[in-house]
Amino acid sequence: MIRTMPIIRWSAAAFLPLSMSSALAAQSEGEADETDATEIVVTGMGLDAAPSTGAYAITDLTREDIVASASGRIEDVLENVAGFQQFRRSDSRSSNPSAQGVTLRALGGNATSRALVVLDGVPLSDPFFGFVPLTSIAPERLSSIRVTRGGGSGPFGAGALAGTIELESADATTLGPVSANLLVNDREETEASGSLAANLGSGFAVLSGRWDRGQGFFTTPDDQRVPASARAAFESWSIGVRGVAPLSDTVELQARGLVFDDARTLRFDGADSTSEGQDASLRIVGRGDWQFDALAYIQARNFSNIVVSSTRFVRVLDQRNTPSTGVGGKFEIRPPVGGGHTVRLGVDYRRSDGELQEEAFSGFTGALRERRRAGGTNSDFGLFAEDDWQIGPLLLTGGLRADRTVISDGFFRAVDAGGDVVSESIAEDRSDWSFSWRTGAAFDAGAGVKLRAAAYTGLRLPTLNELYRPFVIFPVVTQANAELENERLEGFEVGLDWQPSESVSLALTAFDNRVENAIANVTLSPTLRQRQNLPAIEAQGVEAAMSLSFGAVSFDGSLAYTDAQIDGSGASLALDGNRPPQTPELSFSATVAWQPAQGWRLAGTVRHVGAQFEDDQETAALPAATTLDAFVQVPLGGQFSGILRGENLLDETIVTRNSGGAIDLGVPRTVWLGVRYGF
Repeated sequence: MIRTMPIIRWSAAAFLPLSMSSALAAQSEGEADETDATEIVVTGMGLDAAPSTGAYAITDLTREDIVASASGRIEDVLENVAGFQQFRRSDSRSSNPSAQGVTLRALGGNATSRALVVLDGVPLSDPFFGFVPLTSIAPERLSSIRVTRGGGSGPFGAGALAGTIELESADATTLGPVSANLLVNDREETEASGSLAANLGSGFAVLSGRWDRGQGFFTTPDDQRVPASARAAFESWSIGVRGVAPLSDTVELQARGLVFDDARTLRFDGADSTSEGQDASLRIVGRGDWQFDALAYIQARNFSNIVVSSTRFVRVLDQRNTPSTGVGGKFEIRPPVGGGHTVRLGVDYRRSDGELQEEAFSGFTGALRERRRAGGTNSDFGLFAEDDWQIGPLLLTGGLRADRTVISDGFFRAVDAGGDVVSESIAEDRSDWSFSWRTGAAFDAGAGVKLRAAAYTGLRLPTLNELYRPFVIFPVVTQANAELENERLEGFEVGLDWQPSESVSLALTAFDNRVENAIANVTLSPTLRQRQNLPAIEAQGVEAAMSLSFGAVSFDGSLAYTDAQIDGSGASLALDGNRPPQTPELSFSATVAWQPAQGWRLAGTVRHVGAQFEDDQETAALPAATTLDAFVQVPLGGQFSGILRGENLLDETIVTRNSGGAIDLGVPRTVWLGVRYGF
């Protein structure tokens, strides 16, 4: 069941490609008239990474890494990064979209993202829930990914509590004039994607689309299925348009629009959810002596979800409409101060508003019991400054950030079938200034050895969902909490990078992070939970990454070991020392690939995720899981290639949820076969 949003919400995304046409056309004509003009090259990217990146734990993924995953899903790509974690182990075909929070360094336990995910500089988190719409991110549209762990203080740094995941779109040259994928798996599910790209004068334009559909698999184990049990059916599509044009020899205009829709069924017939959105952004990047990056964006999102009783298998809740809007922007400038300094100064703003609209029904009669509305507005205005100072082999960096956060217009209201008020609360408006910082150093010791150290703080606002929306996963009720405070991170790390040759690299990082006021679903009784601020979640651990390349054979591996625990006191004293929910102690990934000739690739990936707990009481365990994936690409002639992909080839049982013994499972053995053109 797919719901549409008002046509006006499509207008921004539809307007962007039109706004580019005059600039592209004018530039193309100008180039034809001035044959001896200086060549202008646009990149479609933001400013070059600041030198400060050398002081932090960073993983870069290339396009080859991105387009060669076994599932074709962005979360599968990111699982090769040490410390990356989704709230649940389910992928974006078989989980509820609102549970797609991502984090780093075992700071999970919450369906809201604690890591900042940006695409071409634009934050992607849902304005109401804070989850990342993973199905809207087509890996084949990307050129690179950079993952930076630790609290952020630059643009939109208030969302980078656990780190930043930066996605960069591919340009027309990378994509080629035409590229396409078409695959089918052993359950007769299909995946289709394609793009049209053209270099227009010194600019370019890209039109891309993707469509995934399938009957899915049973997430319910055999011994727990009932006649109402359903496969995790899914259907998602997205259409993206992007244009880049030069405004001068050092300034370029970038525009991007995205429309997406995602529909899923979970556990029972009729338990349908939808997530949809329309995003648009404009960006101007200057690469002259005074470098600058100016960005503005708008997001229109909606979410719906039907809850089916796990005992009577009838509709008990219809969260029929959750419209939300996100607007924001940033301006960053880098003045040419010289003396080995790279200075970044800037301002950013984000505003989220939304409203839950749902109806609750009797599980016995089907009659309407309550109509509920909840919502509000959150905003963040940030100022930031950062200086990187290169002194021979030594890099010193430091940054400050000030955030004015405002939580306003919050409410929850429930009325019965006759319109009489059952419950109503109006939250008090509040605002505050918060300050965060980060500092680091990196020393090039020679012989390919770099030593680094960093310390930082970070900030995250509670989402509208956490503040105002209660929910039920029968028989457990989870209450919202309009009094939630901002989460705050304090942490430090030390690391070693060693690259004795182009074919060998090793990175090792030890870290200690503490999230104060960590938001979690705290158990009050066997059937009641509430979102509360825990005193803290502490995580200490080690991350390692290794890359080896010997001719046609390569190895890429990553490992994260984290000792995480809840620091409890007061109402959460009983949780003191417990491991946060959904937080494994050990995870690793290892990929061996063989590329005997141009266009060939044969690769196998082993992943392990350690045991973890479903709940804060450590009563419901999720066993460890080790999976084997495979990817094969074989040239067929011309630009065509045959693709063979295998997910969970050993058919490992992956437990993704354990609610009082009711189990959900992750993807079983799945084999894909198809053809690829271009790439």
